[in-house]
Amino acid sequence: MKYVRYKEIEKNFFMDTPIQIEERLWDYIDGLSSPAERSAIEVLITENIEWQNKYKELLHVHQMMDAAELAAPSMRFTKNVMEEIARLHVAPATKTYINKNIIRTIGAFFLTMIAGFLVFCLGQFKWSGSGSSSSFLPRYDLNLDTKMKEFNWSKLFNSGYTNIFMLVLVILGLVMLDMYLQRRKQQHLEAQGNKEA
Repeated sequence: MKYVRYKEIEKNFFMDTPIQIEERLWDYIDGLSSPAERSAIEVLITENIEWQNKYKELLHVHQMMDAAELAAPSMRFTKNVMEEIARLHVAPATKTYINKNIIRTIGAFFLTMIAGFLVFCLGQFKWSGSGSSSSFLPRYDLNLDTKMKEFNWSKLFNSGYTNIFMLVLVILGLVMLDMYLQRRKQQHLEAQGNKEA
């Protein structure tokens, strides 16, 4: 009866590759296999030489891993590393990583966008022109105080596109201001470093 059972188990497990045998044995050692697999693996370990040898090898590795202690770093490990870094002179950053022409182009683009926005705002005014046909340019009544009062500001600033445009311009303007201030701070620090050296 035991021989027949072994043949059934062997038929299911015998075609396993060495990697599959190892996986099944690790599951058995770690207690992750199902009860049916456990009993089948126990039979194979007792009756199959290959399984016995592999089981002994893996069990030895498992016991060595359990016995080994993890090495803890010294209490001053972080401080030692930081002192070593401070001892080395780190090369200063180069003056510019980005070409100045690229920054100028981006600045010109945003200035053009702001100018376009102002032209758009001025285009919303209702200019009244009175002039004679003899003059080359018509005369405009540029009484801006009354024109500003007549202008419908809600029409201009309640537009979703206008609000998004202004938000993007403000954010990008702040980013450019930050870049400029960082560059000035870096130049100031480099100048102090050169004076000390």
